[in-house]
Amino acid sequence: MANSYRILTLNKISGQGLKRFPVDCYQVDTDVAEPDAILVRSQEMHDMLIPASVKAIGRAGAGTNNVPVARMSECGVPVFNAAGANANAVKELVIAGMLLSARNIVPALTFVAGLTGDDATQHKRVEEGKKHYAGIELRGRTLGIIGLGAIGRLVADSALSLGMHVYGYDPNITVEGAWSLSSQVKKAQSVEDLLKHSDFVTLHVPLLDATRGLINESRVKGMKSGAILLNFSRDAIVDSDAVLAGLKTRHLRAYVCDFPSQTLQGQPKVVTLPHLGASTEEAEDNCAVMVVDQIRDFLEHGNITNSVNFPTLVMPRESLHRLAVVNANVPNMVGQISTTLATAGINIRTMMNKSRGEMAYTLVDIDSDVPVELIKQIEAIQGVLRVRSLPLLEKV
Repeated sequence: MANSYRILTLNKISGQGLKRFPVDCYQVDTDVAEPDAILVRSQEMHDMLIPASVKAIGRAGAGTNNVPVARMSECGVPVFNAAGANANAVKELVIAGMLLSARNIVPALTFVAGLTGDDATQHKRVEEGKKHYAGIELRGRTLGIIGLGAIGRLVADSALSLGMHVYGYDPNITVEGAWSLSSQVKKAQSVEDLLKHSDFVTLHVPLLDATRGLINESRVKGMKSGAILLNFSRDAIVDSDAVLAGLKTRHLRAYVCDFPSQTLQGQPKVVTLPHLGASTEEAEDNCAVMVVDQIRDFLEHGNITNSVNFPTLVMPRESLHRLAVVNANVPNMVGQISTTLATAGINIRTMMNKSRGEMAYTLVDIDSDVPVELIKQIEAIQGVLRVRSLPLLEKV
Protein backbone atom coordinates (compact mmCIF):
# COMPACT_ATOMS: atom_id res chain seq x y z
CA MET A 1 0.00 0.00 0.00
CA ALA A 2 1.27 3.48 -0.84
CA ASN A 3 1.78 5.98 1.95
CA SER A 4 -1.64 7.21 3.06
CA TYR A 5 -0.65 9.86 5.58
CA ARG A 6 2.19 12.38 5.66
CA ILE A 7 3.65 13.55 9.00
CA LEU A 8 5.90 16.61 9.34
CA THR A 9 8.22 16.69 12.38
CA LEU A 10 9.47 20.11 13.50
CA ASN A 11 11.79 18.84 16.25
CA LYS A 12 13.62 15.64 16.99
CA ILE A 13 10.87 13.28 18.16
CA SER A 14 11.71 10.12 20.09
CA GLY A 15 12.13 7.08 17.87
CA GLN A 16 10.05 5.10 20.35
CA GLY A 17 7.09 7.17 19.25
CA LEU A 18 7.84 7.50 15.55
CA LYS A 19 8.21 3.76 15.06
CA ARG A 20 4.52 3.43 15.97
CA PHE A 21 3.66 4.89 12.56
CA PRO A 22 3.32 1.91 10.15
CA VAL A 23 5.89 2.42 7.41
CA ASP A 24 3.55 1.18 4.68
CA CYS A 25 0.90 3.77 5.55
CA TYR A 26 2.86 6.78 6.81
CA GLN A 27 5.58 9.03 5.48
CA VAL A 28 7.36 10.75 8.39
CA ASP A 29 10.06 13.35 7.79
CA THR A 30 11.34 16.83 8.62
CA ASP A 31 10.56 17.92 5.06
CA VAL A 32 7.12 16.78 3.91
CA ALA A 33 4.93 18.47 1.33
CA GLU A 34 1.25 18.91 2.21
CA PRO A 35 1.45 17.12 5.58
CA ASP A 36 -1.66 15.63 7.16
CA ALA A 37 -0.30 16.29 10.65
CA ILE A 38 2.57 18.06 12.39
CA LEU A 39 4.51 16.79 15.39
CA VAL A 40 6.31 19.41 17.47
CA ARG A 41 8.12 19.76 20.76
CA SER A 42 9.51 23.24 21.42
CA GLN A 43 9.59 24.98 18.03
CA GLU A 44 7.66 28.25 17.93
CA MET A 45 4.76 27.92 15.47
CA HIS A 46 2.84 31.18 15.91
CA ASP A 47 4.47 32.85 12.89
CA MET A 48 4.63 29.65 10.85
CA LEU A 49 2.64 29.28 7.64
CA ILE A 50 0.73 26.08 8.35
CA PRO A 51 -0.39 24.25 5.18
CA ALA A 52 -4.12 23.87 4.59
CA SER A 53 -3.56 20.11 4.31
CA VAL A 54 -2.84 19.87 8.06
CA LYS A 55 -5.62 18.05 9.90
CA ALA A 56 -4.00 17.81 13.34
CA ILE A 57 -1.06 19.05 15.39
CA GLY A 58 0.54 16.94 18.09
CA ARG A 59 2.69 18.51 20.81
CA ALA A 60 5.05 15.91 22.32
CA GLY A 61 4.72 17.50 25.75
CA ALA A 62 2.13 19.08 28.01
CA GLY A 63 2.19 22.83 27.29
CA THR A 64 0.96 24.19 23.96
CA ASN A 65 2.02 27.84 24.30
CA ASN A 66 4.21 27.49 21.20
CA VAL A 67 1.25 26.33 19.08
CA PRO A 68 -1.33 28.77 17.62
CA VAL A 69 -4.25 26.93 19.19
CA ALA A 70 -6.87 29.63 18.55
CA ARG A 71 -5.92 29.85 14.86
CA MET A 72 -6.10 26.06 14.54
CA SER A 73 -9.56 26.04 16.12
CA GLU A 74 -10.76 28.50 13.50
CA CYS A 75 -9.49 26.09 10.84
CA GLY A 76 -11.11 23.06 12.47
CA VAL A 77 -7.77 21.52 13.42
CA PRO A 78 -7.42 19.76 16.79
CA VAL A 79 -4.23 20.29 18.80
CA PHE A 80 -3.18 17.28 20.86
CA ASN A 81 -0.76 17.17 23.77
CA ALA A 82 0.79 14.45 25.91
CA ALA A 83 -0.87 15.38 29.18
CA GLY A 84 0.63 13.41 32.04
CA ALA A 85 3.28 11.62 29.98
CA ASN A 86 6.10 13.61 31.59
CA ALA A 87 4.46 13.83 35.02
CA ASN A 88 6.88 11.52 36.80
CA ALA A 89 9.91 13.35 35.40
CA VAL A 90 8.62 16.71 36.62
CA LYS A 91 7.59 15.25 39.97
CA GLU A 92 11.10 13.93 40.60
CA LEU A 93 12.60 17.32 39.74
CA VAL A 94 10.20 19.07 42.12
CA ILE A 95 11.33 16.78 44.95
CA ALA A 96 14.93 17.46 43.95
CA GLY A 97 14.18 21.20 44.00
CA MET A 98 12.80 21.01 47.51
CA LEU A 99 15.92 19.20 48.68
CA LEU A 100 18.26 21.57 46.84
CA SER A 101 16.72 24.55 48.59
CA ALA A 102 16.02 23.00 51.99
CA ARG A 103 19.58 21.73 52.40
CA ASN A 104 21.36 24.66 50.70
CA ILE A 105 23.03 22.21 48.34
CA VAL A 106 23.90 24.66 45.54
CA PRO A 107 25.86 27.15 47.69
CA ALA A 108 27.41 24.22 49.56
CA LEU A 109 28.65 22.75 46.28
CA THR A 110 30.06 26.13 45.29
CA PHE A 111 31.85 26.35 48.65
CA VAL A 112 33.41 22.90 48.23
CA ALA A 113 34.44 23.64 44.63
CA GLY A 114 36.42 26.63 45.89
CA LEU A 115 38.43 24.71 48.52
CA THR A 116 42.21 24.67 48.09
CA GLY A 117 45.13 23.26 50.03
CA ASP A 118 45.95 19.78 51.28
CA ASP A 119 43.43 17.42 52.87
CA ALA A 120 44.08 18.69 56.38
CA THR A 121 43.55 22.29 55.33
CA GLN A 122 40.39 21.45 53.44
CA HIS A 123 39.04 19.43 56.36
CA LYS A 124 39.57 22.39 58.69
CA ARG A 125 37.80 24.76 56.31
CA VAL A 126 34.91 22.33 55.88
CA GLU A 127 34.38 22.05 59.62
CA GLU A 128 34.51 25.82 59.97
CA GLY A 129 32.27 26.53 56.96
CA LYS A 130 29.55 23.90 57.05
CA LYS A 131 27.53 25.78 59.66
CA HIS A 132 26.71 28.36 56.98
CA TYR A 133 24.86 25.71 54.95
CA ALA A 134 22.74 24.08 57.64
CA GLY A 135 19.25 23.44 56.30
CA ILE A 136 15.85 22.08 57.22
CA GLU A 137 14.21 18.67 56.77
CA LEU A 138 11.14 17.97 54.68
CA ARG A 139 9.53 15.62 57.18
CA GLY A 140 6.84 17.38 59.21
CA ARG A 141 6.82 20.44 56.93
CA THR A 142 3.80 21.50 54.89
CA LEU A 143 3.76 21.50 51.10
CA GLY A 144 1.16 23.55 49.26
CA ILE A 145 0.36 22.43 45.71
CA ILE A 146 -1.43 24.82 43.35
CA GLY A 147 -2.77 22.73 40.49
CA LEU A 148 -3.76 19.09 41.06
CA GLY A 149 -3.40 17.64 37.59
CA ALA A 150 -1.27 14.59 36.84
CA ILE A 151 1.94 16.23 38.08
CA GLY A 152 0.42 17.84 41.16
CA ARG A 153 -1.12 14.58 42.30
CA LEU A 154 2.16 12.68 41.92
CA VAL A 155 3.99 15.41 43.86
CA ALA A 156 1.37 15.10 46.60
CA ASP A 157 1.86 11.34 46.85
CA SER A 158 5.65 11.67 47.05
CA ALA A 159 5.47 14.45 49.65
CA LEU A 160 3.14 12.38 51.82
CA SER A 161 5.51 9.42 51.60
CA LEU A 162 8.30 11.73 52.83
CA GLY A 163 6.27 12.54 55.91
CA MET A 164 5.10 15.98 54.78
CA HIS A 165 1.68 17.51 55.29
CA VAL A 166 0.04 18.53 52.01
CA TYR A 167 -2.44 21.26 51.12
CA GLY A 168 -3.90 21.38 47.62
CA TYR A 169 -5.82 23.98 45.62
CA ASP A 170 -7.40 23.48 42.22
CA PRO A 171 -10.87 24.87 41.48
CA ASN A 172 -10.85 23.13 38.11
CA ILE A 173 -9.90 19.63 39.26
CA THR A 174 -11.57 16.92 37.19
CA VAL A 175 -13.74 14.19 38.67
CA GLU A 176 -11.09 11.64 37.68
CA GLY A 177 -8.41 13.76 39.31
CA ALA A 178 -10.39 14.10 42.51
CA TRP A 179 -10.89 10.34 42.71
CA SER A 180 -7.14 9.69 42.32
CA LEU A 181 -6.09 12.35 44.86
CA SER A 182 -5.03 11.03 48.26
CA SER A 183 -7.54 11.65 51.04
CA GLN A 184 -4.62 12.93 53.13
CA VAL A 185 -4.36 16.05 50.99
CA LYS A 186 -6.11 18.91 52.77
CA LYS A 187 -8.25 21.15 50.59
CA ALA A 188 -7.29 24.83 50.65
CA GLN A 189 -10.18 27.24 50.20
CA SER A 190 -8.15 29.69 48.11
CA VAL A 191 -4.64 30.45 46.90
CA GLU A 192 -4.22 32.78 49.88
CA ASP A 193 -5.37 30.08 52.29
CA LEU A 194 -2.80 27.66 50.87
CA LEU A 195 0.04 30.19 50.94
CA LYS A 196 -0.35 31.11 54.59
CA HIS A 197 -0.14 27.45 55.69
CA SER A 198 2.73 26.21 53.49
CA ASP A 199 6.46 25.92 54.16
CA PHE A 200 6.92 24.94 50.51
CA VAL A 201 4.72 26.02 47.60
CA THR A 202 4.88 24.33 44.21
CA LEU A 203 3.01 25.47 41.09
CA HIS A 204 1.48 23.11 38.52
CA VAL A 205 -0.91 25.16 36.42
CA PRO A 206 -0.89 26.04 32.70
CA LEU A 207 -0.02 29.55 31.56
CA LEU A 208 -3.35 31.26 30.86
CA ASP A 209 -4.58 34.81 31.26
CA ALA A 210 -5.99 33.75 34.63
CA THR A 211 -2.67 32.31 35.86
CA ARG A 212 -0.25 34.91 34.48
CA GLY A 213 1.34 36.60 37.50
CA LEU A 214 -0.49 34.22 39.83
CA ILE A 215 2.24 34.70 42.41
CA ASN A 216 2.48 38.50 42.65
CA GLU A 217 3.58 41.03 45.24
CA SER A 218 0.52 40.67 47.47
CA ARG A 219 0.63 36.90 47.40
CA VAL A 220 4.35 36.80 48.15
CA LYS A 221 3.63 38.94 51.20
CA GLY A 222 0.85 36.52 52.14
CA MET A 223 3.17 33.52 52.13
CA LYS A 224 4.31 31.94 55.35
CA SER A 225 7.53 33.51 56.66
CA GLY A 226 10.54 31.46 55.57
CA ALA A 227 8.62 29.65 52.81
CA ILE A 228 10.26 28.17 49.72
CA LEU A 229 8.62 28.70 46.31
CA LEU A 230 9.05 26.25 43.43
CA ASN A 231 7.98 26.92 39.86
CA PHE A 232 8.21 24.10 37.33
CA SER A 233 5.17 25.23 35.31
CA ARG A 234 5.84 28.40 33.28
CA ASP A 235 8.00 31.44 34.06
CA ALA A 236 5.26 34.06 33.64
CA ILE A 237 3.14 32.49 36.38
CA VAL A 238 5.50 34.11 38.90
CA ASP A 239 6.39 37.80 39.22
CA SER A 240 10.16 37.48 39.59
CA ASP A 241 10.60 41.00 40.96
CA ALA A 242 8.07 40.29 43.72
CA VAL A 243 9.88 37.07 44.64
CA LEU A 244 13.28 38.78 44.71
CA ALA A 245 11.83 41.44 47.00
CA GLY A 246 10.56 38.69 49.29
CA LEU A 247 13.98 37.04 49.32
CA LYS A 248 15.74 40.33 50.05
CA THR A 249 13.65 40.89 53.19
CA ARG A 250 14.09 37.21 54.12
CA HIS A 251 10.35 36.74 54.10
CA LEU A 252 11.05 33.96 51.58
CA ARG A 253 13.79 31.42 52.19
CA ALA A 254 14.43 30.41 48.56
CA TYR A 255 13.06 30.30 45.02
CA VAL A 256 13.63 27.31 42.73
CA CYS A 257 12.50 27.42 39.11
CA ASP A 258 13.11 25.84 35.73
CA PHE A 259 13.29 29.12 33.81
CA PRO A 260 16.56 31.11 33.80
CA SER A 261 16.39 34.85 33.16
CA GLN A 262 18.58 37.92 33.48
CA THR A 263 16.45 39.03 36.42
CA LEU A 264 17.22 35.85 38.35
CA GLN A 265 20.80 35.32 37.18
CA GLY A 266 23.27 35.25 40.07
CA GLN A 267 20.68 36.14 42.71
CA PRO A 268 21.32 34.65 46.16
CA LYS A 269 18.76 32.12 47.41
CA VAL A 270 17.64 31.49 43.82
CA VAL A 271 18.19 28.18 42.03
CA THR A 272 17.44 28.19 38.32
CA LEU A 273 17.58 25.07 36.16
CA PRO A 274 17.70 25.00 32.33
CA HIS A 275 14.10 23.83 31.73
CA LEU A 276 14.85 20.25 32.75
CA GLY A 277 11.32 19.33 33.87
CA ALA A 278 10.56 16.85 31.10
CA SER A 279 14.15 16.24 30.01
CA THR A 280 14.50 12.56 30.71
CA GLU A 281 14.76 9.73 28.21
CA GLU A 282 11.65 8.16 29.68
CA ALA A 283 9.56 11.33 29.50
CA GLU A 284 10.54 12.05 25.91
CA ASP A 285 9.66 8.48 24.93
CA ASN A 286 6.35 8.60 26.82
CA CYS A 287 5.34 11.92 25.27
CA ALA A 288 6.16 10.77 21.75
CA VAL A 289 4.33 7.45 22.13
CA MET A 290 1.24 9.13 23.55
CA VAL A 291 0.96 11.87 20.94
CA VAL A 292 1.69 9.52 18.01
CA ASP A 293 -1.04 7.15 19.15
CA GLN A 294 -3.46 10.08 19.45
CA ILE A 295 -2.59 11.43 15.99
CA ARG A 296 -3.00 7.98 14.45
CA ASP A 297 -6.36 7.40 16.11
CA PHE A 298 -7.57 10.76 14.86
CA LEU A 299 -6.29 10.47 11.29
CA GLU A 300 -7.50 6.89 10.84
CA HIS A 301 -10.70 6.84 12.91
CA GLY A 302 -11.49 10.44 13.81
CA ASN A 303 -11.26 9.73 17.55
CA ILE A 304 -10.11 12.57 19.80
CA THR A 305 -8.28 12.15 23.11
CA ASN A 306 -6.19 14.76 24.95
CA SER A 307 -6.96 17.67 22.66
CA VAL A 308 -6.58 21.14 24.16
CA ASN A 309 -9.18 22.72 21.87
CA PHE A 310 -11.60 19.93 20.87
CA PRO A 311 -13.98 17.80 22.92
CA THR A 312 -13.00 14.25 23.78
CA LEU A 313 -14.87 11.86 21.52
CA VAL A 314 -14.02 8.18 21.07
CA MET A 315 -16.48 5.99 19.16
CA PRO A 316 -15.82 2.30 18.34
CA ARG A 317 -16.18 1.65 14.63
CA GLU A 318 -19.30 -0.14 13.46
CA SER A 319 -18.70 0.30 9.75
CA LEU A 320 -16.00 0.46 7.10
CA HIS A 321 -17.25 3.97 6.33
CA ARG A 322 -17.09 6.95 8.69
CA LEU A 323 -17.54 10.70 8.46
CA ALA A 324 -15.90 13.21 10.82
CA VAL A 325 -17.42 16.69 10.92
CA VAL A 326 -16.00 19.74 12.70
CA ASN A 327 -18.49 22.53 13.20
CA ALA A 328 -19.47 25.51 15.29
CA ASN A 329 -21.42 24.64 18.42
CA VAL A 330 -24.81 25.97 17.23
CA PRO A 331 -28.34 24.51 17.34
CA ASN A 332 -29.60 21.99 14.76
CA MET A 333 -26.17 21.18 13.34
CA VAL A 334 -26.52 17.45 13.95
CA GLY A 335 -30.01 17.58 12.44
CA GLN A 336 -28.75 19.24 9.27
CA ILE A 337 -25.93 16.72 8.88
CA SER A 338 -28.22 13.70 9.36
CA THR A 339 -30.89 15.17 7.08
CA THR A 340 -28.34 15.76 4.32
CA LEU A 341 -27.19 12.14 4.56
CA ALA A 342 -30.74 10.78 4.68
CA THR A 343 -31.80 12.84 1.65
CA ALA A 344 -28.92 11.28 -0.27
CA GLY A 345 -30.04 7.79 0.74
CA ILE A 346 -27.11 7.20 3.12
CA ASN A 347 -28.07 5.06 6.15
CA ILE A 348 -26.59 6.14 9.49
CA ARG A 349 -25.52 3.18 11.61
CA THR A 350 -24.40 5.17 14.64
CA MET A 351 -23.67 8.80 15.41
CA MET A 352 -21.99 10.68 18.25
CA ASN A 353 -21.63 14.42 18.87
CA LYS A 354 -19.70 16.29 21.55
CA SER A 355 -19.05 19.98 22.11
CA ARG A 356 -16.49 22.10 23.93
CA GLY A 357 -17.08 25.81 24.15
CA GLU A 358 -17.71 27.14 20.65
CA MET A 359 -16.39 23.95 19.03
CA ALA A 360 -18.42 20.82 18.23
CA TYR A 361 -17.39 17.53 16.69
CA THR A 362 -19.44 14.72 15.16
CA LEU A 363 -18.57 11.17 14.12
CA VAL A 364 -20.98 9.24 11.90
CA ASP A 365 -20.67 5.56 10.94
CA ILE A 366 -22.57 4.89 7.73
CA ASP A 367 -23.34 1.85 5.58
CA SER A 368 -21.75 3.10 2.37
CA ASP A 369 -19.10 5.43 1.07
CA VAL A 370 -19.99 9.12 0.75
CA PRO A 371 -19.58 10.67 -2.72
CA VAL A 372 -17.41 13.77 -3.01
CA GLU A 373 -20.46 15.81 -4.04
CA LEU A 374 -22.23 14.89 -0.79
CA ILE A 375 -19.20 15.86 1.28
CA LYS A 376 -19.28 19.24 -0.44
CA GLN A 377 -22.95 19.60 0.49
CA ILE A 378 -22.15 18.99 4.15
CA GLU A 379 -19.22 21.40 3.98
CA ALA A 380 -21.61 24.02 2.59
CA ILE A 381 -23.78 23.90 5.74
CA GLN A 382 -23.31 27.17 7.59
CA GLY A 383 -21.05 26.59 10.59
CA VAL A 384 -19.31 23.47 9.25
CA LEU A 385 -15.53 23.94 9.31
CA ARG A 386 -14.24 20.65 7.99
CA VAL A 387 -15.49 17.26 6.79
CA ARG A 388 -13.42 14.09 6.41
CA SER A 389 -14.30 10.72 4.97
CA LEU A 390 -12.52 7.94 6.91
CA PRO A 391 -12.67 4.59 5.09
CA LEU A 392 -11.15 1.77 7.12
CA LEU A 393 -7.76 0.84 5.66
CA GLU A 394 -6.98 -2.83 6.15
CA LYS A 395 -3.26 -2.39 6.81
CA VAL A 396 -3.60 0.54 9.19
